[in-house]
Amino acid sequence: MSNNNYNKNLTDKKNKTQNNKTKKENTNEIITSSKKTSDKVKNSNNTNTNKVNSTNNKKKIDYNESITSEIPLKENATTNNKKKIDYNENITSEIPLKENTIKTVVVKKKKRKLKTWVWIVIATFFLSTLLISIMEIAFWGKDNHKTKEIINEVVNDTSVEEVEDNEKTENVNEPEDETSDYWYYISFPLINVNFDELIKKNSDTISWINVNNTNINYPIVHTDNNDFYLNHSYDKTYNEAGWVFLDYRNNSSLSDRNNIIYAHSRLDKTMFGSLSKALNQAWYTNKDNHIIRLSTPTENTLWQIFSVYVIPEESYYITINFTDDAFLEFLNTVKGRSRYNFNTELNVNDKILTLSTCYSDTERTVVHAKLIKRESRF
Repeated sequence: MSNNNYNKNLTDKKNKTQNNKTKKENTNEIITSSKKTSDKVKNSNNTNTNKVNSTNNKKKIDYNESITSEIPLKENATTNNKKKIDYNENITSEIPLKENTIKTVVVKKKKRKLKTWVWIVIATFFLSTLLISIMEIAFWGKDNHKTKEIINEVVNDTSVEEVEDNEKTENVNEPEDETSDYWYYISFPLINVNFDELIKKNSDTISWINVNNTNINYPIVHTDNNDFYLNHSYDKTYNEAGWVFLDYRNNSSLSDRNNIIYAHSRLDKTMFGSLSKALNQAWYTNKDNHIIRLSTPTENTLWQIFSVYVIPEESYYITINFTDDAFLEFLNTVKGRSRYNFNTELNVNDKILTLSTCYSDTERTVVHAKLIKRESRF
């Protein structure tokens, strides 16, 4: 009986040990299963976290630069469907912030604005320029109007008539060449002007000039400088149109070797504004245009044109005093400058009339003529 109890106890102990082992294995399986479940949850959380971080870590866009960036419009969009954004333009694009969440972002181009003071300076400049231009045009128009009034008054009050040659008429410095144009031009009549009314209007009046086929038909004045009549009219009032005047260095009797007459080249063709016609081929072709007629209180004269040209501003052609050799060289020089050949002979016994006016700010239109006929008025 004792042996039976021992065996029974031994069997119970084995069964108990076996049961404990089974429980332990079951416990380990439960722990392992729990750990796996925990790892899965952890991995799942990490995955979600990475997705969020991935979304948050998308490339930052600097909208102050001009760039082109590719931004996925949808989660499963292909590369070819990605939208290109030019941040130099105003655009609207969809940027995913989180899964299944879309936010509309408006990217606006920054415009550079000029500062207020810059606009004020620009506006002031243009307004000032416009105002000055308007004032200059107004003054120019006023001067032109006044000048035309004076011209009309002078012409209407002055008797200018052509006169036939008489016993007092003489040819000056006749050429030996009988084919010279000189013989054609001396047949033109002289003009005779009554200076009584002119001298009453302006005591500086010394002569009257007429150039064929131009508007030049005015009294000439003479004073002690070359400045006054640059901006004073015949009535001596201030006027930018000025008047026709003889160089102050010349003798008022026009007896010098080179007698120089100036006037402005006005756009309205007053004063010497029409002198530039002498540069035209059509004007040159008409031989009747090649004479200048003067009348003074003491004599009437006829001058034959022999040179017309444009030259940069200089003092040589307005030289007054010469030696014989220097004068001959002068005649050959200014004749050689001419645009056209006037078939004219020159020598040291000639007296020259020079008309000078502006062609541009830096150039001058010049016409030279020589005395070919005169007539005393006494």
